[in-house]
Amino acid sequence: MKAVVYKEPFTVAVEDVEKPRIQHPNDVIVRITSTAICGSDLHMYEGRTAAEPGIVFGHENMGIIEEIGQGITLLKEGDRVVMPFNVACGFCINCVEGFTGFCQTVNPGFAGGAYGYVAMGPWPGGQAEYLRVPYADFNCLKLPPGDELETDFMLLADIFPTGYHGCELADVRPGESVAVYGGGPVGLMAAYSALLRGAKKVFVVDRVLERLEKAREIGAVPINFAEGDPVEQIREQTEGIGTDKGVDAVGYQATAQGTDREEPATVLNSLVDTVRATGALGVPGLYVPADPGGPNEQAKHGMLLVSIGKLFEKGLRIGTGQCNVKRYNRYLRDMIIEGRATPSFVVSHELPLDQASSAYDKFDKRIEGYTKVVLHP
Repeated sequence: MKAVVYKEPFTVAVEDVEKPRIQHPNDVIVRITSTAICGSDLHMYEGRTAAEPGIVFGHENMGIIEEIGQGITLLKEGDRVVMPFNVACGFCINCVEGFTGFCQTVNPGFAGGAYGYVAMGPWPGGQAEYLRVPYADFNCLKLPPGDELETDFMLLADIFPTGYHGCELADVRPGESVAVYGGGPVGLMAAYSALLRGAKKVFVVDRVLERLEKAREIGAVPINFAEGDPVEQIREQTEGIGTDKGVDAVGYQATAQGTDREEPATVLNSLVDTVRATGALGVPGLYVPADPGGPNEQAKHGMLLVSIGKLFEKGLRIGTGQCNVKRYNRYLRDMIIEGRATPSFVVSHELPLDQASSAYDKFDKRIEGYTKVVLHP
């Protein structure tokens, strides 16, 4: 089958790889109909992780079940399904408590597994024609048959739940103001989710004009940090107090204001300044324990200079960690079905799988309006 294979930094190729097969009675094989390129994939693509050549990318996947194992009870061939990017067993202590992003079974020695991602277990990705899904009764979310709302449902694999998770970590409540740093796909989903949760005003901080325009279109207030200190811009619109809550949808590859120089802690520190005393921060943006491309020795080992003193002084709460997709995806699916949510506004390009190499290059360079790419094998 055809699949997107990592070759070296800044290079992927669509190559022939072995088609997956049933290996356990609880497996299913899914024929992929849609799979997305994630900003997290770019960390590997850019050589900023320990990913080795040969890994098949792709943790945002949906499709049609083609084959089922003998132990499957809830699914059947022909079912249309979307899979959380988390690979989870459903029965370990973390899964039972709803923390499926930190499964203790699927990636021995580590809490958490994912498709097609370095250090996240032996699970090939779904930027391919077919995908093996383990513990499938637990991991597959069934969708209405047909092909309607394909791109909306596609986003249930990761970025819609992850954006919502950022708001959950920050405990966003109706009537509150929220600052979202980062206007990429997850940031836009966080802003959208804050509005769905009833926030009165949501600010989106970025400098990419297409992203800021998307934020405006959904009813958020765009803040261009290239035009001045975002903290001051937000304070001017919140009576000098700051917002009630904040979401970091950028992570460790943040850049300092007015430059292209990486400053990994700049968003965290800006949020500490932006959010009012006794507010809360949600951090779904990715931070890693090791970054080969870090701008200094501390950053290379995942240690950042964060304003912990000011965070403590202001009595701020902070929640971190990757999304436990299954905690949200069924509810978000039903909102899509009922017309209450249309997350596909964030998708800029839908392309055939054989254009993956070009799509990665353009998405990484943020050119030609590339904000979110969905591939169709």
